[in-house]
Amino acid sequence: MTAARPAETQTPATSRAGRSSEELLLDAHTLRDLGIFAAESGQASLFDFCNLTLTEGGARVLQRRMERPWSSAPRIHATQEAITFILEQRQAFTRLASAYTTARVERYAQSTVGIVHEESLPGFVLSVLGLWMDHDRNYFNIVNGVRFTCELIRVLRQFIAALETTSPAGEIGPLLDEMRALLASARLSRVPGSGSGGGVWQTVALDQVFRLHEREAIARLVELVHEIDALAAMAEVTARHDFVLPRIEAGPLRVQADGLVHPFVTDAVANPVALDQNRRVLFLTGPNMAGKTTYLRAFATAVYLAHLGMGVPARSFGFVPTQRLFSSISLNDDIHTGVSYFRAEALRVKAIAEAIVEGCRVVTAQTRTSLTPVETTPSF
Repeated sequence: MTAARPAETQTPATSRAGRSSEELLLDAHTLRDLGIFAAESGQASLFDFCNLTLTEGGARVLQRRMERPWSSAPRIHATQEAITFILEQRQAFTRLASAYTTARVERYAQSTVGIVHEESLPGFVLSVLGLWMDHDRNYFNIVNGVRFTCELIRVLRQFIAALETTSPAGEIGPLLDEMRALLASARLSRVPGSGSGGGVWQTVALDQVFRLHEREAIARLVELVHEIDALAAMAEVTARHDFVLPRIEAGPLRVQADGLVHPFVTDAVANPVALDQNRRVLFLTGPNMAGKTTYLRAFATAVYLAHLGMGVPARSFGFVPTQRLFSSISLNDDIHTGVSYFRAEALRVKAIAEAIVEGCRVVTAQTRTSLTPVETTPSF
């Protein structure tokens, strides 16, 4: 018997440190197995499939969400409610600020050059004159930054106004409330809808507001746009592919679905799945190329999407949230670390067993042992 090499240890995709107990934990192998962020050569990842965001920041937020799905039923439900609300108000969410505008505002808000700090009139006038004389280097950038920030504020005012008669549900509500409060603050409420035509004095005065007095508020408005953009992308994927929002159930761990398919398979044959504490293991048998692995991946992918709070590719899907999701579909020998296929399987079983000993609810999708939902209780 040889000691296990450090490289063989099954480690989570991200450290447990700083992870919320409300998050579904996925290890690096499961992320690869399901193609969450990296897929086989020439194929799209699940992130690529879901990334209908309009902004780079929205894509970053979506990636963060996909790295850290929820395991808490209230959290998942809050996301589902937000997605439902966005789909009900789909037209309004198409008016969210453009990627070009938010990117320009983000860069401008982070800039530190040429800020006029003087508040007294004489000092302000002298600083503005000095800045204006240096037109080519600093003033032109300030003019553009002020113009795009005014445009962002104008667009967000219209966006909020379009939703005034609605009652946002789920996690979208606090985001919209915070955006509304920021826009209504004393200084930002007086910002004109356009930064053009105000002259040098108004331009520099607005620059002072945006980058000195309300710097954090502007940065937060951009962050809120990104958060909403990511939720809108999840809603759009759900609607575009006719996914169903899962039923979140209570009680012992179980998953029940009808008409389940893999989102990447065209003209797929839909299948059911029913697993609970009385039927904890589903064994799949059949010849090569019969679709067993696709079924496993379809099941695990649907479980993963359900914990994100978005729709899944099925006619119906009900589940009790789990805490750990393991996939062991594509294990291979590793000549670099000296890990054989048999040892790789043993390490996966060990990682699953450790999660169960810790008291976690666990769902696995494995070749040979197939689908196994496990809930540990003192009676087991």
